[in-house]
Amino acid sequence: MKSLVTIAAGLLAAWNCAASAATLDTVKQRGTLVCGVSTGFAGFSAPDSQGNFKGLDVDYCRALAAGVLGDPNKVRYVALTAQNRFTALQSGEIDVLYRNSTETFLRGVTLGLRQGPVNFYDGQGFVVKKDTGVKELKDLNGATVCVAQGTTHEVTLGDYGRANNIDWKPLVFDRVDTMYQTFFGGRCDAMTQDASALAGAVATAAPNAADYVVLPQTISKEPLGPFTRNGDEVWTDIITWLHYGLIEAEEYGVTQANVDEMAKSNTPAVQRLLGTSGDLGSRLGLDNKWLAQAIKAGGNYGEIFERNVGKSSPLKLERSLNALWTKGGLMYATPFK
Repeated sequence: MKSLVTIAAGLLAAWNCAASAATLDTVKQRGTLVCGVSTGFAGFSAPDSQGNFKGLDVDYCRALAAGVLGDPNKVRYVALTAQNRFTALQSGEIDVLYRNSTETFLRGVTLGLRQGPVNFYDGQGFVVKKDTGVKELKDLNGATVCVAQGTTHEVTLGDYGRANNIDWKPLVFDRVDTMYQTFFGGRCDAMTQDASALAGAVATAAPNAADYVVLPQTISKEPLGPFTRNGDEVWTDIITWLHYGLIEAEEYGVTQANVDEMAKSNTPAVQRLLGTSGDLGSRLGLDNKWLAQAIKAGGNYGEIFERNVGKSSPLKLERSLNALWTKGGLMYATPFK
């Protein structure tokens, strides 16, 4: 007769297995990926004039849908604020959160969520109007600063001010679009957010972009990445390896245009990545060529970056920390072995 401990262990293993496959099974049965994005961060996730979401985070959603469902268009986007983004994931309203969200200790251990690999390294910056004469942060002593509620920026703003004897006056907003309208309307002396988001705001929301400048100093580390639910181990693995696959593709020169040709490569790493050898897909419950489909959807990481936030985009950001490790950046793919 089996012991109660053995039976309990078996039941627990069965429960964990069921839990780990829950989101993947749900997405496959539904036939659509439900992706949580922002209400409007230029370059990351924002609707265009036709209402279609575009941006770096959106391209990750499309790549995920292509890899899991075989079609990058099988995505329903849910626009979320900073206040409701994590609740939406916890409640099951969305399958994954791609919403330029900072990964932190508290978010990692208190929300019942898992933090995926960083897909954009950023820092909290400030934008001001050029004619104010502000050159550095100490010049903002006594200034009114627009900041979004429920973000790491709100906390860091207070921490930095106290530590550096800068008495700025936060003006807090629950919606980013309202914050932009208020700042560009002249009610705040400065606005603080991720430096990349500030560049996007100036490029797309300012009355005249040339009138504004993003200060060179940042006051925090803002590692941005996806979030999934605890207990969804297989789904979390898929999110993780999708990112590493996009990085690996850039490392080996696999692009949106040459995926099929590169699949004929004699390089073992490329063969594994694109599913012509090995079992990297089947181990996750996916087609072995899932990463090839993901890359076809929007290209490798470098292509996604350049199209949405790089020099060929309105934001015109440098790769900087988001360059490959071989080019002085932090983007590094865990080996597919």
